[in-house]
Amino acid sequence: MSSHAVPTGSIPLTPAKRWRAYWVCVAVAALTILDLTKVNVGLPSIEEAFGAGSTELQLIVSGYVLTFGLTLVPAGRLGDQRSRKTLFVVGLSLFTLASIACALAPSGVFLLVARLVQGVAAGIQMPQVLGLVQELFQGAERGRAFGIFGATIGLSTAFGPTLGGLLILLGGPSDGWRWIFWINVPLALAAIALAIWVLPQTRHVQRKPLELDPLGLLLFAATVVSLMWPFLFTTGAPTDDPARWWLLVVFVLALTAFIAWERRYAASGRHPLVPLSLFSVTSYRNGTMLATVYFAALPSMFLLTTLYLQHGLGLEPVFAGMVSIGFALLSAFTSWRGGLLVERLGRKLVVWGILILLVGIGLLVAAALLTPPEITPWAMAAAMTVGGFGGGLVISPNQTLALADIPVRQGGLAGSVGQLGQRIGTAVGTAVALSLFYATIFREADGEPDLGVYHDAYGLGMIAVAVLVAVALGIGVLDLGARRRQRRAFE
Repeated sequence: MSSHAVPTGSIPLTPAKRWRAYWVCVAVAALTILDLTKVNVGLPSIEEAFGAGSTELQLIVSGYVLTFGLTLVPAGRLGDQRSRKTLFVVGLSLFTLASIACALAPSGVFLLVARLVQGVAAGIQMPQVLGLVQELFQGAERGRAFGIFGATIGLSTAFGPTLGGLLILLGGPSDGWRWIFWINVPLALAAIALAIWVLPQTRHVQRKPLELDPLGLLLFAATVVSLMWPFLFTTGAPTDDPARWWLLVVFVLALTAFIAWERRYAASGRHPLVPLSLFSVTSYRNGTMLATVYFAALPSMFLLTTLYLQHGLGLEPVFAGMVSIGFALLSAFTSWRGGLLVERLGRKLVVWGILILLVGIGLLVAAALLTPPEITPWAMAAAMTVGGFGGGLVISPNQTLALADIPVRQGGLAGSVGQLGQRIGTAVGTAVALSLFYATIFREADGEPDLGVYHDAYGLGMIAVAVLVAVALGIGVLDLGARRRQRRAFE
């Protein structure tokens, strides 16, 4: 017998209590997403504190995202089969402990391991957020909820560098980066208390033992790591081992084995790690692919911009982080508006958002390469504002469109698979962008790199960002065409 979620509607929740629970979920999602970007601004300080190399710095960023992504689907499955509230609190508690470990890290290796654990904690709690939103709201109200959710994610992503810069300023130049992690502790403790008090107990009836598909998880981990590995170990140094690119062959083999195993596992009547049947739903498949490519690009854009401003122009972390404020504010507004308009405008809203974002990226690169250094941060901030207007029209409308045809009882799992795509996209995207950035500096710099070297490093990294956004645009256009053909077929 399959598991059945207790419908949230059968739990005595008034609208006020429902939205109160929602805001706790959104706040926790913001906390975990902040750690995707606020650490970026601390990388130069961490590099100086521990003498970390480019690969170690890449792992500190990408490792969090990788374990975050790999944990999402098993945790989503647990939430669908057991209690979302319990897992929510477990994930928050582990996140708090891992943040303390990061803040006290005595070495770069210790910090890296703590970041991996922190990613696991984030991966446990995020699918419970998505599953609860799916269960709490229906119809147009769900669109509004996802609109606010998308606005919050956009704010968290874009405000992360600013917050990180402020914390480094307050904490001092040597240990200020530790405050990036200390700030998580009181916020997470408050969230735990609110979660215990406010969240409904959506416990699920389950008569079969848990099915977590461990072999599927191992094959998927091998697929992702073999794809990321060559880029993580690309520094531009003569000592780079060219044999690392053979791991891309391992990636193809692991991906093939993963798909074959998942199909076989599902055919046996069990629940695979990634139910490939979800991708037979066109709206879900296209929305998930678009989000994966989009999130491979956007965090990389913020990371490259922060590194360019600090290393190339010598800006203090707090000022480098403030350049993204315009993106944060505009993307939050348009994400909220997009959540309200998506029912009427559909996929073309997302396509227009990506087009505007591409214009913003072009302006951002032009500002970095063509303006005088004293004007560059202001010009880049203006370009970020243009990009933010478009970016906000992508996140929440795409989320709503992707999950529109998914049954509520599969909401946690479907949301987890979608988030998995986003996190893996981010991990791979940042690995590629950072490898291009640091390899260019190593290859071109003769001694201390000058501004021209950083121009080339930033420009090359941003080409990768623009290509990824263009791919997302292509997916959006194809989906728009498919929807129009489907409508004509029913007329």
